[in-house]
Amino acid sequence: MKTILVPVDFSEYSEYALEVAASIARRQNSKIVVLHMLGWSESVLIKNEEHQAPHYRQIAKDRFKSFLKKEYLKNIPVVVTIRNDKLFREINEISKEYKSSLIVMGSQGSSGIKEFFIGSNTEKVIRWSETPVLVIKKRIKDFNIKKAVIAFDFDLEGIKTFKEALNFLKNFNCEPALLYVNLVQNFLSTIDMRARVHNFFEEAGMEDMGIQDKVVYYNDYSLEKGILNFSRETGSDAIVILTHGHKGIAYQFFGSVGEEIANHFVIPVLTFKIHTSDRSNDN
Repeated sequence: MKTILVPVDFSEYSEYALEVAASIARRQNSKIVVLHMLGWSESVLIKNEEHQAPHYRQIAKDRFKSFLKKEYLKNIPVVVTIRNDKLFREINEISKEYKSSLIVMGSQGSSGIKEFFIGSNTEKVIRWSETPVLVIKKRIKDFNIKKAVIAFDFDLEGIKTFKEALNFLKNFNCEPALLYVNLVQNFLSTIDMRARVHNFFEEAGMEDMGIQDKVVYYNDYSLEKGILNFSRETGSDAIVILTHGHKGIAYQFFGSVGEEIANHFVIPVLTFKIHTSDRSNDN
């Protein structure tokens, strides 16, 4: 993992993301690229300085001077880039430009799971990004992924991305729990679930690895509630989601979550985008 991209708007949540990126960069010997898009400036950067619109770029440069004076960044290579873009799809191109392996982004997301994943800036980045996106909602010192859960429906279209997620987690020496949430509205018998999982690993060329024996079948009333409840029970450091980015994170998450869980359950979420041509027969 050579490069980590951190989009920032100079909020405290951007600082949370930057500190997590620094923890990862230190372990992986990576550099960090911090990105500010001037399209964010009108609402965030200069709340009391609208009259200085022609000077947005200079204001951003000045803000970076203090923003990057962090002890946790010591001895970590940091590159600053300020762009005129305001469309979130541009972040995907910037990620490609810097050949980043990961995007780390902060999100407030405290008003409910819907507000966290749907209609937010974070969701827009996830929708367009072909690079894995790690979403951070609180300050985490010395971040590491020791225990993770991959929540997945074992659709054959996601074979390639599933392998990508497993390989990515090897950077942290993490062997994740694999979770299949069995929902009331799409209920499957144990035999049917196991057959679906077996077919997935057979198509992926992984049937002899014993990995399918590690899949946990978990019953719940909604997908997000099942994932969050299981993650809380197992003390996971991160939730890994494979998402059809062009349809948004809402394609994978639906329903409602109790207010207490939505407001206080702040496990980092790592997303990988499934492509329509994702199915792979290579072993």
